[in-house]
Amino acid sequence: MRESTMLLTRLTNVPRCIAIALLGIAACVRAGDLDVIGVTLLRQFDPSLLGDGVHVAHVEPPVFSNALPPFQVDPSAVGQPASLFTYISELGTANTFTNTVGIASFHANLVGGNFYGATNGPAPQVSGVGNYEAGFFFSNIISAASRPNIAGRVVNQSFIFEPSEADMADQHYDDYAHERNVLFVSGVGNAGPVNSPGTCYNGLGAALYGAPSSVGPAPDGRSKPDITAPNRAQAPGSANSYSVPYVSGCAALLLQAALRGDGGTNTNAAADIRTIKALLMNGAVKPADWTNGLATPLDARYGSGIVNIFNSWQQLLGGQHSFIQSTTMPGGEAHPPGSSPNNVPALVGWDHNSISTLADQDRVHHYYFNVPGTDSRVFAATLVWHRHSGEATINNLDLFLYNAVSGHLVLCSTSLIDNVEHVFVPRLPPGRYDLQVLKTGPGQVTGTETYSLAFAFVSPPELAISATDEFVRIAWPVFPDGWILQSSPSLNSAGSWTTVNAPVTVDTNLAENLVLLPPGATSQFFRLRRP
Repeated sequence: MRESTMLLTRLTNVPRCIAIALLGIAACVRAGDLDVIGVTLLRQFDPSLLGDGVHVAHVEPPVFSNALPPFQVDPSAVGQPASLFTYISELGTANTFTNTVGIASFHANLVGGNFYGATNGPAPQVSGVGNYEAGFFFSNIISAASRPNIAGRVVNQSFIFEPSEADMADQHYDDYAHERNVLFVSGVGNAGPVNSPGTCYNGLGAALYGAPSSVGPAPDGRSKPDITAPNRAQAPGSANSYSVPYVSGCAALLLQAALRGDGGTNTNAAADIRTIKALLMNGAVKPADWTNGLATPLDARYGSGIVNIFNSWQQLLGGQHSFIQSTTMPGGEAHPPGSSPNNVPALVGWDHNSISTLADQDRVHHYYFNVPGTDSRVFAATLVWHRHSGEATINNLDLFLYNAVSGHLVLCSTSLIDNVEHVFVPRLPPGRYDLQVLKTGPGQVTGTETYSLAFAFVSPPELAISATDEFVRIAWPVFPDGWILQSSPSLNSAGSWTTVNAPVTVDTNLAENLVLLPPGATSQFFRLRRP
């Protein structure tokens, strides 16, 4: 393990924290993080989505050397009862605080506060927290010869491994995730290249938005991180350690929604970690300078973008929709749109399905969509599948978007090494489209692959502006969330746009954001912009 340059004494076989913060720095919770990641908006539409019924795990490395390992969350520091926690280390298990299996950690308190904390956590009503010492967790659960089950379905890991241990660690995490349907949300680091366990195939690697963070790709060339989150709450000590739990908290909320049937009656499919991962990534907000490539599905800095639970929940609500048509062709040959006249009955939603091929053939699942109207849409689709247990490589799945009428390829995501494909088109004209999930047979690991797909064809929000003698009323739709209102006194200067610093209220009946401004003496122009 690498020695921390900031706050840790080197401990053998223990991952290290990735927080840039000094001992003694207190949490200074500022309004903003829960707004940015869509939690505030979500609660206005459904205040019951708080994590109920979901057990989570919080894995912590000791932050200094001590006879009792310092890895525990102090319940009072996160506004939770001690009965919520189970503490586990090599010294045993405890259901009370304080106890004899460890002591409190400032790092654990800050991470827990942004995960399930009563004030700043997205999921303050989770049903239980398993608080594990990281070395014990990896040695006795993740890499054990006979891996035991854990209660947690979402696991937060705000630490990193040494590069020399990455391949070994990632394999064990992938095996556990695939076998037990447990989602690991892990940090990638504060600087330099991305690190394990954030580089495991089957988990979510989370970076920090708005401050220094590790940048992809992974050492083997795969696209990591998967997603980002802010951390204004701990500024000026913002760190990747404290952005990761926001993603974990959002995952817990989406899992609660899936289990209670928000995505339809097939709750097993909705709650599968491939579906949760696909929905979280597809709902992420793209910063203005976000980019990717045909063979590099994600941005090296932001992954799929900034996590936004409201957008992901809206896509879950769109329901599960299976493919319309399946076609087979010899391996490597063309796969144009098929002949079915039917369409998926929704423009926002998801699927959880399986696709099979023989070793010498390719197969395509066709999802046809009719995009009506005259205005362009913002289109995003995310395809997720797993690295199987004990496998060094993965099946190759690709994602294509064709114009179903002309047969022209609009865009594709065709990485040979990633188990995520992502297509983003900021201006997609109306028309009929064929979204294809392709599995290649030649070189396959297994003949059948289970995947999850999230898709969204959404209208970009438009401003509606009206004025009276008392105020200027500016409104725009709540979905998709993540846009910033800006103003300028002139359209002649590109640098004159500034963010409107005014309260945003939400009309849940009209599903729109509303800003009221006093009338000015001069003309003002307004626009919506991505971060």
